[in-house]
Amino acid sequence: MNWTVFRRMASAVVVAGALSGVLLSGVQQFQVEKIILKAEEYEKAGESAAPAADDHAHEPGAPAAAHEHTHANAHEHEHAHDANAWEPADGAERTGYTVLANVSMAVGFALMLVAAFALSGRRITWRSGLLWGLAGYGVFFVAPSLGLPPEVPGTLAAPLQARQLWWVMTAAATAASLGLFVFTRGWPWKLVGVLLLVAPHFIGAPQPEVHGSVAPEELAQAFIRATAAANAVFWLALGGLTGFFYRRFA
Repeated sequence: MNWTVFRRMASAVVVAGALSGVLLSGVQQFQVEKIILKAEEYEKAGESAAPAADDHAHEPGAPAAAHEHTHANAHEHEHAHDANAWEPADGAERTGYTVLANVSMAVGFALMLVAAFALSGRRITWRSGLLWGLAGYGVFFVAPSLGLPPEVPGTLAAPLQARQLWWVMTAAATAASLGLFVFTRGWPWKLVGVLLLVAPHFIGAPQPEVHGSVAPEELAQAFIRATAAANAVFWLALGGLTGFFYRRFA
């Protein structure tokens, strides 16, 4: 691959990633952001209530149930933000950092798509890019969400490292499974693909010892639906745009 081809491919990655990241940020602003802000209100209210419950539980003669409630609160807020930790202010600053994070993520995924385009050796258009984007949606969102659905702030969760490991394993196994179904022939390979597809879910995603959230269940379900819709829009846009600019530039 000469430098000119590489530069054109990089241009396709950057342009498609930037446009898709901005689109995702816009969709999140109208669908997802308001749910997160509402959940954070419940989270902050729970954090302010926890010290009062702790003080009451340590009063002389406090019942054992109060101590259990305090213990539950400690678990409930183990992922709470440090009061002294920096976080962007609500409004333009928070939106700006969100857009920056989304664009960076989109550029990374676009790079993966372009690499897959090149390895496939197939003719790529924006239409075929949509199919690649749909596959990316299944690999990086749908499959991991079956075990680890999107969570609103204030939700109890298993240790971060265990969740990240299971997420990576699930995404890699799903991608390999789809690759075997599309690019290979013969039932033995298809059988391996099925085994790879179900293996992470057979093992099971890491779960917290106690399930719970300070936010209402209705809010958590609304967040899952909004996040699923936002990611569907993002991946279809990323696939289509990457396919379009890949053909145009590379």
